[in-house]
Amino acid sequence: MPSSPPPTDGFRLSSVIPTVYLPAALFGVGSGAVAPVIVLSARDLGASIGVASLIVALTGIGQLIGDLPAGAFAAKVGERRAMLLAVVLIAATLVACIAATEVWMLGLAIGLLGLANAVWGIARHTYLTEVVPYRMRARAMSTLGGTHRIGMFIGPFVGAAAMQWWGTDGAYWVKLAAVIAAGTLVAVLPDPARGTASERGGSSVGETFHVLRTHLPVFRTLGLGAMTVGAVRASRQVVIPLWAEHVGADPTTTSIIFGIAGAVDMALFYPAGKAMDRFGRIWVAVPCMLVMAVSHLLIPLTTTPGWLLAAAILMGLGNGMGSGIIMTLGADASPAVGRPAFLGGWRLCADTGNAGGPVLISAVTAVTALAPAVLVMGGVGLLGAAALAKWIPRPDASPGQPVKRNRSSTSAAG
Repeated sequence: MPSSPPPTDGFRLSSVIPTVYLPAALFGVGSGAVAPVIVLSARDLGASIGVASLIVALTGIGQLIGDLPAGAFAAKVGERRAMLLAVVLIAATLVACIAATEVWMLGLAIGLLGLANAVWGIARHTYLTEVVPYRMRARAMSTLGGTHRIGMFIGPFVGAAAMQWWGTDGAYWVKLAAVIAAGTLVAVLPDPARGTASERGGSSVGETFHVLRTHLPVFRTLGLGAMTVGAVRASRQVVIPLWAEHVGADPTTTSIIFGIAGAVDMALFYPAGKAMDRFGRIWVAVPCMLVMAVSHLLIPLTTTPGWLLAAAILMGLGNGMGSGIIMTLGADASPAVGRPAFLGGWRLCADTGNAGGPVLISAVTAVTALAPAVLVMGGVGLLGAAALAKWIPRPDASPGQPVKRNRSSTSAAG
């Protein structure tokens, strides 16, 4: 890792609140408002339960498809310009969602929404990596993740209020307003840290793939760890509701369990980032995955909603400990030249895990039962902890290297 810049560099996280954190919170509000209603919109248009579920999944599929092109696009036009163009595309897809009269029209719009989300996310990640000095990077990334989670927590309530007047379309209008407000902040406010950081351009598709090939050892080692983090995190949204139903909890109780766990999760984002900056990434990332793994292993032992709540709180604690860890590790490993392209590949690793976690649960459940599937995800968490312990850079590693430079790690990276 690079040595930390001196504290006299004058940078303050508060300087990027208007251009990074407030837009992230607004995006979170919009995403939280829309998330519960996509399936309802599909059903209103006549989709079956299976087709409606597929429509929901198209957001993640679109994001997966968009990760690598988004990295190349951000490198070509610059991070801030990419964010603004993403806002335009997101706004257009939301209008299409409102105007959709057929299931396929809604599906196309939702898939494009996922692609636009990839552009926004990678451009924002690159921008924050550029402007924040290393000594504060983990705090910056965890705060970014935390503000988005706060927005996601608030969003369903704002969306519910809007739907009292406009039906399910109200949630899309909430996200449209939030996205436009976020884009306006990015467009009109100057970059307080590095005025030209987001104006860089110039990366061809060939150069993008060159960056990915050059850093393939990082993707197949540390990237594998990021994939397991994504899988275990995504499994929470499947495991808790399904096991709540298994132990006889009604939908209201399930929502309360999920909400309490989410509140614990949100409360830890800044302490987690500060600990990563002070003690090193490994001392937060590995405990995070161990706690997540243990909570998964405990869930099949719970037989009442109360005990499930205890396991869910532990899961929220683990997830909150790792707030921003994927973005921080990606920023640490990213090269100065070709950073957006690298982060596109990095996000592809994490998003593959996000998509694969629920699929793995579904596959194991189909063959055996829910309890073994939850235990398998606990095992994935343990493997992830081991991968992160092995491949997270040590303090004497250079940027872009997934392991400490010693005999055993050299062979691991090769």
